[in-house]
Amino acid sequence: MKTLILFTSIILLFVMASCSYGPDSPKGFSLPEGDIAKGEKVFMQYKCQACHALKGYEDESLIKEFDTLVPLGGTSAIIKTYAQLVTSVINPSHKFAPRNKSIEEKLINDDGSSKMRLFNDVMTVQELIDLVAFLQPKYEVKPITYTHYGQYRML
Repeated sequence: MKTLILFTSIILLFVMASCSYGPDSPKGFSLPEGDIAKGEKVFMQYKCQACHALKGYEDESLIKEFDTLVPLGGTSAIIKTYAQLVTSVINPSHKFAPRNKSIEEKLINDDGSSKMRLFNDVMTVQELIDLVAFLQPKYEVKPITYTHYGQYRML
């Protein structure tokens, strides 16, 4: 019995150690709470509508960067997390959601990098925090609706 308990304890410790987070883990990553109103101003200041479509924020006076704008907000089957939105701004080549292939082809350079301009050298951390606070509530989680089929009978 003691051998079984010892063996189980060793296995449990091994499993727990193998589930630990590595240096690239987002564990512990957190930014302060942002200001939605200031985030809206950041969205307008950096003219995000030149590349992105967000309901209620159309601006026909801007020169559009792409024929098809990249949609922001709306319904999604999964939650757009704070970390995903931060990543999409500071590292736009990192994919966090499947996209329409026809849109994606227009947004990717031949080397696989994103055509989105980098704002890392011009946007402050506070502006990033506020922008993400503004964008996150624009996403609504709508679970996938499954079709319920009746049982098939073998003839």
